[in-house]
Amino acid sequence: MISRTLCRADFLLAQGRAAGAVLGLDTGSLTASVALVVAGRLAGETARAVTSHGAGLPHAVAQLLDHAELRASDLSGIAVGIGPGSFTGLRIGLSYAKGLAFASGAKIIGVASLDALAAGALDVPAGRPGLQVCALLDARKGEVYAALYEIVADGLEKISQDLVMPLVRVTSPLRQNAILAGDYSAKDAAALAQKKGLEVTVLEAGALESRARYIAALGAAGIAAGRSDSLDSLEPLYVRSPDAITASGQPKVSEVVWSAERKNLSSSI
Repeated sequence: MISRTLCRADFLLAQGRAAGAVLGLDTGSLTASVALVVAGRLAGETARAVTSHGAGLPHAVAQLLDHAELRASDLSGIAVGIGPGSFTGLRIGLSYAKGLAFASGAKIIGVASLDALAAGALDVPAGRPGLQVCALLDARKGEVYAALYEIVADGLEKISQDLVMPLVRVTSPLRQNAILAGDYSAKDAAALAQKKGLEVTVLEAGALESRARYIAALGAAGIAAGRSDSLDSLEPLYVRSPDAITASGQPKVSEVVWSAERKNLSSSI
């Protein structure tokens, strides 16, 4: 699983050039997306709103591979968004990715979904060193999944864990001109920030629709650097326990407070 310093978006594809053909899958939200990077270039991508994450996923992958004149056996790696996000969607996407990796012999690598969202912020004109990026997704029940980053000279530095918290708490660590990347909850967070006198930039639908692009690019960069995950041990990043688990007696994961302590993220991809 990748959760390290993220390079600038325009460097990501180049960093993964040696990885060959890498498929990126994102099934953690209401928009399912698939992307293919080949030898350092984006070979294709598709995204669509879904009601069932399993329906259409094999067909979308087959179309991408056909367009690139590749077969599944030509894949060097499969990068899959592991969450946080829709519990059902994450399980379906990861199960499909594992099956495809096993059948094709490709390596598998997990990418935190919030990392992929945050990487999209590096493509916007507002992104410059020193600014914060807050990636967030609706977690339902009045809460959001969130992670905080800071733009540095060579990309993004992750300065918090992936967290779940009430929306009203998201703005507490934000500084002026922060970039909020996410679904409709990003607009809600922006409204709260503006009430506090903060000017923020909102990056929403486009970042969600292209998330597989960044998952594929981040995964390719990781594979090129010698990293991958085990088919047996790679699991979804739920952040909090699924309802199906908590109902059986397991305690819910408690909310973690925003930390001001900068994480030591030494490996750059």
